[in-house]
Amino acid sequence: MMNGSYVTTSDDVRIYVKEWGPRTGQPVVFSHGWPLNGDAFEDQMLYLAQRGYRTIAHDRRGHGRSSQPGFGHDMDHYADDLAAVTEALDLKNAVHVGHSTGGGEVARYIGRHGVARVAKAVLIGAVTPIMAQTDWNPDGVPMAVFDGIRAGVQGNRAQMFKDFAPVFYGYNRPGATPSQGVIDTFWLQGMQAGLLPLYDCVKAFSETDLREDLKKMIVPTLVLHGDDDQVVPLGTTGKAAAAMLPKGTLTIIPGAPHGLCTTHKDIINEELLAFLRS
Repeated sequence: MMNGSYVTTSDDVRIYVKEWGPRTGQPVVFSHGWPLNGDAFEDQMLYLAQRGYRTIAHDRRGHGRSSQPGFGHDMDHYADDLAAVTEALDLKNAVHVGHSTGGGEVARYIGRHGVARVAKAVLIGAVTPIMAQTDWNPDGVPMAVFDGIRAGVQGNRAQMFKDFAPVFYGYNRPGATPSQGVIDTFWLQGMQAGLLPLYDCVKAFSETDLREDLKKMIVPTLVLHGDDDQVVPLGTTGKAAAAMLPKGTLTIIPGAPHGLCTTHKDIINEELLAFLRS
């Protein structure tokens, strides 16, 4: 049910939604990464809205302006929340764009709800098919890394976000020119989320097996990934996901970090527009 800027889910969680551009335009729906919210896609939303697309972004449960329940912080609930948004807005022929955790959300949404409302999909620096090191994914990220993230969130998330932002945006690389404004925005969005949702989401984005979901993504799917992503490794995610997708296309962005929708926004915007028009 839609009420103003909020969609209420079947388990009574309010999901904040914003949309720009003409309602007659093709819907482009954005799912954000951890620990951010829908504002992380404003560069893409504005660019595409100015070109006639109906751009929509929601804040994941527990993040941003959405409810902060003590339950449901897993990919199944994230996917069902996305389905609630698409149904409340009656979106058809939509293009779903997911960054990082949001990429996993898009994959699980299609895996659970099908493609009846979906025209295309885009996975940007996505956590698909899995981030964590497992028996079948030996080159994945060791669990100790995610344990460290959880410890940082629980111990002093305010400082953790200040320390993590330079890695997220590649500002720790030699010759990089950090933007304090971008770092501050990352911190602000992270601090808007609830502590428990942030903590639980680490398990969701790191350990969820999305292989079967990728196989069900039978629509044209663009995979965009930076080759200097220090957060979600290209080899075990972007490249692996593209190989599993029935209609996947991989585009590697040279020198791009994990936060490429901000640092390389002009390239990402052009890639999205070309894919939408193809």
